[in-house]
Amino acid sequence: MHILLIALAFLLAAPLGAQDRWEETIQSFEEADRAQPATAGGVVFIGSSSIRRWGLEKSFPGRGYVNRGFGGSAIADSTRYADRIVTPRKPSFVVLYAGDNDIGQGGKARQVLADYRAFVAKIHAALPETHIGFISIKPSLRRWHLIDTIREANALVRAETSMDPRLFFVDVDAPMVGSDGKPRPELLVEDGLHMTDEGYRVWVEAIEPFLAQN
Repeated sequence: MHILLIALAFLLAAPLGAQDRWEETIQSFEEADRAQPATAGGVVFIGSSSIRRWGLEKSFPGRGYVNRGFGGSAIADSTRYADRIVTPRKPSFVVLYAGDNDIGQGGKARQVLADYRAFVAKIHAALPETHIGFISIKPSLRRWHLIDTIREANALVRAETSMDPRLFFVDVDAPMVGSDGKPRPELLVEDGLHMTDEGYRVWVEAIEPFLAQN
């Protein structure tokens, strides 16, 4: 019996440890929200490192947009923590950038769609009127060999958003590709994946029409 109890404790602890990768970051977001309670109706950006590295105050000065990005995350991770770092703020608009790492780790386009649907369902279960913008998975030099899967996933999500007026698809693929049909190198830093200030300016231009509706 004692051995069984030890084995059970190990099994229960293992998944928790696996999910603790971002726990310190998530707790820091929660502490920030406690220190400065949110006013309902704001805008929250969530997702992977392309969100985490985005200086929102520089791109959108004076608007008070909130950055809840955590690097290396997949769509399912944003969904897992949404009830801790997004919905308590009662935003009127949520901006998601994720799926890049999903595909980079071997994920398929239809799984990206399924995970996106799960994210939307979780947000709308708590905040049924909130608008959600999905920034399309970007073309990058590092993951150019995956571009067909990336574009398939983007097409599936775009079709999904067309069926719900609360959902928006923000296309950053087209403006990030040059006349040679490849990612514009000036938009990416040395790693060929993350973005320069100029890259973020392209994103700002793409998303501004949607945020203007908020």
